[in-house]
Amino acid sequence: MNPRWGWLLGAGMLAALAWWVGTDAFVSGFRALDARTLAVGAALGVPITLASAWRWRLVSRALGVELPLGRATAACYRSQLLNCVLPGGVLGDVHRGLDHGRGVGDTSRGLRAVGWERTAGQVVQASAAVVVLALLPSPVRSSLTGVLAILAAAVVVVLVLVRAWSALRADLVGLLGRRTWPGVVATSLVAVAGLVSTYVVAARAVGVSAPLSTLVPLAMLVLVAAAVPTNLAGWGPREGMAAWAFAAAGLGADLGVATTVAFGVMVVVAALPGAVVLLTGAFLSRPGWTPAETEVRSDA
Repeated sequence: MNPRWGWLLGAGMLAALAWWVGTDAFVSGFRALDARTLAVGAALGVPITLASAWRWRLVSRALGVELPLGRATAACYRSQLLNCVLPGGVLGDVHRGLDHGRGVGDTSRGLRAVGWERTAGQVVQASAAVVVLALLPSPVRSSLTGVLAILAAAVVVVLVLVRAWSALRADLVGLLGRRTWPGVVATSLVAVAGLVSTYVVAARAVGVSAPLSTLVPLAMLVLVAAAVPTNLAGWGPREGMAAWAFAAAGLGADLGVATTVAFGVMVVVAALPGAVVLLTGAFLSRPGWTPAETEVRSDA
């Protein structure tokens, strides 16, 4: 699908939501935020970003490229900020992959490393959502089937790509090694926990008093929807899912939209260190990627 159609769909979802719940829900999300809440969100963004950077480092090493943690963290902050302000919600990751590829002299490998890193994170996140929905007696437990379908579809897409592209088959062998996959799962769970915590803080800020046993499944569903590529800088499906899920839980669609707007703003603020990387060019000033000493294969 043409990326522009995805952006338009995201914008259309936001317009439909504004018509359904009214613009006050969006305004309430902004007004609920204060300096303390934003500071908590920024603090939670640190372990989220470090976990993502470490996961990328593990994936890159499995593909035969050493990636310094400091450079990886700076690049992740930069890509998060770009994802938050550019249409599509993934252009920051594309830029990160291209930059990585230029650094190692292999654009394909750089893009594959980022692609595997993001795919692994989404698969673990969807799997965690399945577990949460199955274990907690939530009003949105009926969504378990939908999450399972999304997870199955993602796995099928990966398998099809691996079957068609020999380099991906070689990548997968490395990713499933004992030195890689446990760390990838662990770092992904840390990132998910940080995002869920951020969502709970946003919910409390807008006045949601529901217990965690209700809020956590709602947050997991919203995070799964946020991965849908038909969005406008991350906005659209995320807010739509929140409106539906909060309404199903008896909390009100408007409160779901307000919570998710607050969450979206907190995510943007937490990514602001990426602006320092962009403005100073510190990350790009020196080579940051080196071939791994353990590399024993070629992608030819």
